[in-house]
Amino acid sequence: MLTYTSKDHFSKELNYVNQQNISMTSWIDPYVYQTLSSITGTNVVVQTSQGSLRGPLKNVMPDHIVVEVSGNPFFIRTQEIVWVTPSQF
Repeated sequence: MLTYTSKDHFSKELNYVNQQNISMTSWIDPYVYQTLSSITGTNVVVQTSQGSLRGPLKNVMPDHIVVEVSGNPFFIRTQEIVWVTPSQF
């Protein structure tokens, strides 16, 4: 978290962050991505580590999916998915 008390201090903090080597890693399962891509647009139930969501599968990306629940998009990281099943609701 960046906190600052003056413009000068903020610039120093920002420069420090820019000088660090930051790497990000993401877990991608090509089979899950391909399977979920094939059912985009259908209603699904998605079980995550935090609970389940039910709604149309709007979008599939390598690291997350988007399920619409009551008109609101929910972005679910692929790493958090326990299982997915098509649904007839």
